[in-house]
Amino acid sequence: MAAGQRRTKERQTSEPRQCPPGLLARELAVELIAGVLDRGRTFDEALAYGMARQEYRELAGNDRGLARLIAATVLRRHGQLTNIIGTFIERPLPRDRGRLTSILLAAAAQLVFLGSAPHAVISLAVEQARRDPRARRFDRLTNAVLRRVSERGAEIAAAQDPVRLNVPDWLRNRWSAAYGEATARLIGEASLREAPLDITAKSEPAVWAKRLGGILLPTGSVRLRAEGRIENLDGFDEGAWWVQDAAAALPAKLVGNVEGQQIADLCAAPGGKTAELAAAGGHVSAVEVDERRIERLKANLARLRLEAEVVHADAAEWNPGRTFDAILLDAPCLSTGTIRRHPDILHLKRESDIDRLCAGQARLLANAARLVKPGGLIVYCTCSLEPEEGPQQIAQFLARTGEAFERVPIEPGEAGIAQEWITPDGDLRTFPFHLRLDDQAMSGMDGFYAARLTRRC
Repeated sequence: MAAGQRRTKERQTSEPRQCPPGLLARELAVELIAGVLDRGRTFDEALAYGMARQEYRELAGNDRGLARLIAATVLRRHGQLTNIIGTFIERPLPRDRGRLTSILLAAAAQLVFLGSAPHAVISLAVEQARRDPRARRFDRLTNAVLRRVSERGAEIAAAQDPVRLNVPDWLRNRWSAAYGEATARLIGEASLREAPLDITAKSEPAVWAKRLGGILLPTGSVRLRAEGRIENLDGFDEGAWWVQDAAAALPAKLVGNVEGQQIADLCAAPGGKTAELAAAGGHVSAVEVDERRIERLKANLARLRLEAEVVHADAAEWNPGRTFDAILLDAPCLSTGTIRRHPDILHLKRESDIDRLCAGQARLLANAARLVKPGGLIVYCTCSLEPEEGPQQIAQFLARTGEAFERVPIEPGEAGIAQEWITPDGDLRTFPFHLRLDDQAMSGMDGFYAARLTRRC
């Protein structure tokens, strides 16, 4: 090769390639997918990490939303997508393939579940493969596989069992053992649907439902379609409401009238329950051990113009030298009731986590018992569907404390709670398929457990 030709080739290689329209959003989607599946980050952590990178900071809101939707769809439908893609790959791919798997998954999700235009999806995926030093040798395979997916993917998906393919066996088996096969399948089906947007208004929820074009739920939450950026909605900047699933809003309501009372909110971040209690007139001490989550808690309270004492401490050991009228304890758990909103749970949680989490919950309950006044209330809750983290945890607590504590049963209609959400013991147990509305896309709620206890002496 002549010297001039070499210089021309070097110049062409070193010059940055022009970014086709839509590519950056797909690149962010692949970054999010790889962050969860390859690096073990939560979806929220992967999103924060991605948005901190210079190339994604200036992304338009609709591009961010597209990237998030693509990634969430992959995490939610990973088993189905892997099965579909595998149908068109004859030999196992080598381990050293860069981001090829995430690129294929993201493109297949758009083709099969999001109804995107095949030509654009395939073209951008091939471009992504070519830009990845370890995946570029698979550009032709990417093109060939995705063309087959665009032709037959929907047909294959229609014949699949989504619950069996997407929900881990250990989780389905646990739900079947706890609630029966039929209920387990309903849980799985509802968990794989994207959740609508629920908000809690500081006041006048009916007014905000009308202003935002939403639905006022029987529990007092306002439900909207999850479209666009939350920050752009009316009332966000003035702190009139905050995002909170309808089920997650119930435990604070179970405390009752908190006006003028001293309330401790243990494991308080990100602050939805603290905000409920403060907005209702309670004097709230919000206890959180994670420094990063504390910053988020403080930022949320500042936006909402609500006041609470924010305490950086381990809630299982915190001893402020006084007692409280009520304790709200939202204990860390396996979070299996929130898969609709956090599909990374399907990939990051393990059955072996339960014993460790249950031990922590028992420690938190023991300290809550020390912090509550005689005659005061403890509301214990988790966003888990696992019995060990709910009714079994409470049964063990009551057995340990003897006659010092007893249940205060939840009544149908209280806080808009339906009879079917109440257990025979009088506790709250919601499932993701509860709160059925005519529009399936607007139906459902997080799976939550809550028990209300009073200290007798």
